[in-house]
Amino acid sequence: MQGKRILLGVTGGIAAYKSPDLVRRLRERGAEVQVVMTAGAREFVTPTTFQAVSGRTVRSDLWDAAAEAAMGHIELARWAHAVLVAPASADFLARLATGQADDLLATLCLATEAPIAVAPAMNHIMWANAATRANIGTLTQRGVQVFGPAEGDQACGEVGEGRMLEPLELAERVGALLSGSGALAGRRVLITAGPTRERIDPVRFISNRSSGKMGFAVAQAAREAGATVVLVAGPVSLPTPAGVRRVDVESAADMLAAVLTELPGTDVFISTAAVADYRPARAAEHKIKKTTETMELAMQRTTDVLATVAARADRPLVVGFAAETEAVEQNARTKLMKKNLDMIAANEVGHDKAFDCEDNQLIVLSRNGRHELGRAGKLTLARGLVGLIAQDLAARVGARTRGTARA
Repeated sequence: MQGKRILLGVTGGIAAYKSPDLVRRLRERGAEVQVVMTAGAREFVTPTTFQAVSGRTVRSDLWDAAAEAAMGHIELARWAHAVLVAPASADFLARLATGQADDLLATLCLATEAPIAVAPAMNHIMWANAATRANIGTLTQRGVQVFGPAEGDQACGEVGEGRMLEPLELAERVGALLSGSGALAGRRVLITAGPTRERIDPVRFISNRSSGKMGFAVAQAAREAGATVVLVAGPVSLPTPAGVRRVDVESAADMLAAVLTELPGTDVFISTAAVADYRPARAAEHKIKKTTETMELAMQRTTDVLATVAARADRPLVVGFAAETEAVEQNARTKLMKKNLDMIAANEVGHDKAFDCEDNQLIVLSRNGRHELGRAGKLTLARGLVGLIAQDLAARVGARTRGTARA
């Protein structure tokens, strides 16, 4: 980041108190930082603070006569190698998505050709709101990078997804943005998530308790790491992570077909989905009427999606999940070997564990190692898992390189 010029936009939100530290983190990596504040940001942190840590006069007024005499906003837009807005409030994201130019920061974002990144920070309900999700989708389609948000305690006293990422992580991501890198940059990752539904009749089905939250968190973490991500999702009501392409399916057969269609060119396949092991042998054409005291339902095995991918000659790196109610590590290791996986993430389920919860804990097993990811929010765990996957890929590349050199 040495010599790089970063335009840091600060919008109105309590997370603005972290932004002076972010300036420090960027400068200690060699970057020049110009801070631009919105009116709302000045309600939380003073311009004097940012001037002290950046060494540059803070800009905030689109109608600054002295600066605009020389078209200052255009000059700033051309000056920046990258634009980072941290924190990015829900209001600013909405204005950026609709192309407004009603203050200096929004105008700069319209006038610059530099890459733009936003670090959202807001109440978890605001983050989950359909309007915010639509705005994030619009920005992502236009090439804006979305860093976070993280999960955890919020200033309002509630807990959930919406915290601004910490300054150290944001500085690292800006560095990756400028260098075009990331732990999974240039990789294609295919992920399955959620349950499947196996029809009994037109109104009834067999399914399970999977919420899909862990798989969606893994998809977000992989995208944050620079990967191109395709998410094959069973029937869940979750917003699609920013920058991720989603394919919706219903049954185990549908999921298998979608995975095989998307598999070519994939570097990593991560199966977090709780795919049904059995399905009704024959689904009734019409609703089954209640005519007897008991009913027998003949079931047949479904095709194992994970094992099918792992058995292919052109297989990618294959990562499975094991949801167990007992002997978690032992059962996971058996699954790792039996299905010929490269890695498996195991967790205990049942009795209010994992299903419908915001946190989890994982034991990650591979052919050569074991890692424990302690109890944390699912997105935090997903980022840890993606880090382990990236390390495994790097090790494989290194091993191939050494083998070629010896040859």
